[in-house]
Amino acid sequence: MQKFNTILSKSNLIFMILLIALSGCGANETKQSELKKENMSNNNHKVRNVPLSYENEGNTNNNSRLNATAHDYYESITTQSGKELKASLHEIIKKQNVLTYDDTRSALKEIDQDPNNPENVLLFYKGGSMNKNSFCGNEPCWNREHVWAQSHFDDNRTIRTDLHNIRPEDKWVNARRGNLDFDWDDGHVNNPNASCKGTDLGAAQKAPDTCVDGDSWEPRDEIKGDIARTLFYMDVRYEGEGGPDLKLVNDVDTDNPNHGKLSTLLQWHQQDPVDDMERKRNNMVFEKFQHNRNPFIDHPEYVERIWD
Repeated sequence: MQKFNTILSKSNLIFMILLIALSGCGANETKQSELKKENMSNNNHKVRNVPLSYENEGNTNNNSRLNATAHDYYESITTQSGKELKASLHEIIKKQNVLTYDDTRSALKEIDQDPNNPENVLLFYKGGSMNKNSFCGNEPCWNREHVWAQSHFDDNRTIRTDLHNIRPEDKWVNARRGNLDFDWDDGHVNNPNASCKGTDLGAAQKAPDTCVDGDSWEPRDEIKGDIARTLFYMDVRYEGEGGPDLKLVNDVDTDNPNHGKLSTLLQWHQQDPVDDMERKRNNMVFEKFQHNRNPFIDHPEYVERIWD
């Protein structure tokens, strides 16, 4: 009997050891499972914390996406030059959404928003910014400036509402520019470092970095290239299909449908290269409003291939 009890005690001891071992394994599996879940949760947070905002110009993912969009947009462009390249680009960029004139005002509030003050729009010639709600009219107020002046084309809705050609501007400065062609001020023709020789003191006060004379308007240096690329776009986009055939010419004091001065614009294009503000604006016009692009912002080298 005593021997039987001894065997039974040993059996109970073995059973208890096995039970403890199995419990430890289960606890270890549970702990590993919980640790795995925690790691997965941390990884998920890492993914969610990656800056994926499409508005973020500095984000690598966004730049790759935008570059891919631009690449696909111009996939038919290879080695063309001159008139052939101009015709090929025209076929691409003429496919656009046409806005109403009222729509352009609200669009400008988005695409020309002051990055340092979201309540304001950037003023093109004058520089600085003005409250979005100060659209004319009691002065000071802003309105819509057509870089390719309206009097240099017929009252064509597609041209008149093309956002690539419209900028917010101080009402007075816009009126003073009128339909003047773009060229060096008289004082800068032979001396780029000279002071403005324009006689319009009002323009000097309202837009101090702008020079004006009797037949031309010379904007501040920061936007000279922007203006050139806008006018290059207009020349290529509007080829007389259901409207005027816009042409850049090497002259000033021009008439509808021409605009000048081509040789000066080519200089400005080189002196004031494309910047991030231009790229961002081009992307917004393409993605949110018109769905066409300014090719001379995406590919500045196309300028020389057309106007060599």
